[in-house]
Amino acid sequence: MLMSMLIEVWGSYGCFTRPEMKTERVSYDMPTPSAARGLVEAIYWHPGLRYTVDRIYLLKPFGLDPVDEVSTEEYTQRPIRFTNIRRNEVKSTLSARSARTVMERGKGELYLCTSDDIQQRAALLLRDVRYVIEAHFDMTSQAAPGDNPGKFQDIVKRRIKKGQFYHQPCFGCREFPAHFRWCEELPPCPKELLGERDLGWILWDMDYTNPEDIRPLFFRGTLRDGVLEVPRPGKWGGAGMILQALTDYYGDTLRTSTQQVKTTAFRMEPNK
Repeated sequence: MLMSMLIEVWGSYGCFTRPEMKTERVSYDMPTPSAARGLVEAIYWHPGLRYTVDRIYLLKPFGLDPVDEVSTEEYTQRPIRFTNIRRNEVKSTLSARSARTVMERGKGELYLCTSDDIQQRAALLLRDVRYVIEAHFDMTSQAAPGDNPGKFQDIVKRRIKKGQFYHQPCFGCREFPAHFRWCEELPPCPKELLGERDLGWILWDMDYTNPEDIRPLFFRGTLRDGVLEVPRPGKWGGAGMILQALTDYYGDTLRTSTQQVKTTAFRMEPNK
């Protein structure tokens, strides 16, 4: 039994980092389904239910004054707005190899000193973000005998209306908190978002089927009239085919590039 819900979320900034640009962070144009699911789980999580994000609606941000021609023109030209900032980030990670070395030698440091191991990095963020997350949950085998979908539906709705959460929901990074409320009715699509916009490949989720080989899953995102439709396993070919299509695409691109390099190198080789 599917129990659907609509949650409106908004905030000042968001960063849903593209995996190919993780050093200098660059955000996707829209939240990833896994980030949206994490936001909902921050409000209420239980081992007896599993959330699935169905759609993400892009809304016009708060604070746009219709009388202000500058802000109106800016939004008309760029409905998805970005901004650049520089942040202090820890540049290293504590690896398992370092921890093992310290344990074997019996001396060393098992911590990172942020004041000594910090650097400034640029980030391309979303700003003035506002969405509606349409999601549903399914019961899992971890549910107790007395649990039922109606019970969980009431708990989630009550927590959202009261503003309760287990940890602060955020837009990709903890520095960018998300405000939320129960959405009774979807607002109309802004005219600036009418039509289709190709968002490229977007991270769908991680496949933990094999703990020894955790693999990312991607899908081709398209924003239609301000709505990002999220595929589900078994729909549009299934998550496995989403991964396979992406693997084949990049594999063909890599093979073509390699062949071109080999051809160029062969042509540049001097005659013997």
